[in-house]
Amino acid sequence: MSDYVDGDVNEVDAANAASPTAERVLEFVARQMADEPEAVSVSTESTPRGLKLNLRVGAGDVGRVIGRRGRTAQALRTLIAAAGARDGVATNVDILD
Repeated sequence: MSDYVDGDVNEVDAANAASPTAERVLEFVARQMADEPEAVSVSTESTPRGLKLNLRVGAGDVGRVIGRRGRTAQALRTLIAAAGARDGVATNVDILD
């Protein structure tokens, strides 16, 4: 069964969405970027549009992960979208305080 219907995520598949590849890649990249790698955590939740990955980093690393004008965060979202596509799941990354 296809994960996409007319460019949108199929809601039945999105409810059961899981992307271990995207989760591992996000955690690995965030730990490499952070001054406090032990403070990095990734949690997931399933939404009707796909998989939402919530990234938490140490207080001093938030700016580093977001980057100037959000460029680093956007690049990170693009990378994680590609990793999620490998598992057939649409992903969204939120960076939490």
